[in-house]
Amino acid sequence: MKLGYHTGYWSSGPPAGVAEAVIEADRLGFDSVWTAEAYGSDALTPLAWWGAATKNIKLATNIMQMSARTPAAAGMAAITLDHLSGGRFMLGLGASGPQVVEGWYGQPYPRPLARTREYIDIVRKVVARETVEHQGEFFQLPYPGGAGLGKPLKSTVHPLRPEVPIFLAAEGPKNVALAAEIADGWLPLFYSPKVDGFFRAALAEGFGRPGARHTLDDFEVAASVPVLVHDDVEQAADFIRPMLALYIGGMGAKGANFHRDAIARLGYEAECDRIQDLYLAGDKKSAIAAVPTRMVEDLALIGPAAKIRDELPAWEETVITTLLVQGDVNAVRKVAELFS
Repeated sequence: MKLGYHTGYWSSGPPAGVAEAVIEADRLGFDSVWTAEAYGSDALTPLAWWGAATKNIKLATNIMQMSARTPAAAGMAAITLDHLSGGRFMLGLGASGPQVVEGWYGQPYPRPLARTREYIDIVRKVVARETVEHQGEFFQLPYPGGAGLGKPLKSTVHPLRPEVPIFLAAEGPKNVALAAEIADGWLPLFYSPKVDGFFRAALAEGFGRPGARHTLDDFEVAASVPVLVHDDVEQAADFIRPMLALYIGGMGAKGANFHRDAIARLGYEAECDRIQDLYLAGDKKSAIAAVPTRMVEDLALIGPAAKIRDELPAWEETVITTLLVQGDVNAVRKVAELFS
């Protein structure tokens, strides 16, 4: 299982110590570094800025939100960063959720899977330097109407590679199957060995569709998994609880929170309902306290180094090919030591 470093979301500014951690991850032989965006910082600028100081590590987005850019703009970014990095770029895409898509980007959210299929098709045409024509339900190139002067175009820049790896963020089984069918990799957010069989089945459905690009043997799964080496398990869990409470309670409306659904699938339906109710009522402190330690341990590797090493084999037997971790320079070094 390979290691990747995820820089995480910005808060009021850039995460402290990330630039040094990226350089250290590159030095220690991490396979990849990933940047995120929500509705503040973007994913591309930090990746280029921090990635410019690296030599070998792959540079990737996790995720670039599709509603933030037209598919042509995403393809242009892929060509550009792939050239600047010497062929190290990987494009991680995701649909985000209706609150962000409609509230921040002013785009419609319904039917995200069909929209994703068209989006990736256009991105691949741009990167391959094909003349781009697409008349779909969601995207039309050239645009029908307007000034009436649009014509099919192809990139002025010759790509360094005819393809860049495309990863798709997905949590529900239908979206996971779509990733297996049309993408080169999958970006799960909340994974656990407990649900490995469930997601193997979803992936198998996608691999079995006509025109699927891969099989499980050559498909990448890069999962964000918190890893925290700490002598006290409860104290380690306390660092993870606020993040889980936020995603369960605050990252989506009641009845339309895909993150909450993914965690409930682990057997925490009642716990997720309580956390969500508390969070939406404004009692974030109680919502955080309601996150059980066993939930954290299902979704993360926490505690003393010996405990984490004992738990690693279960993770290595899953479909995960790359473990994405976060933290400062010291955290990066501790994780590298665990996997050495």
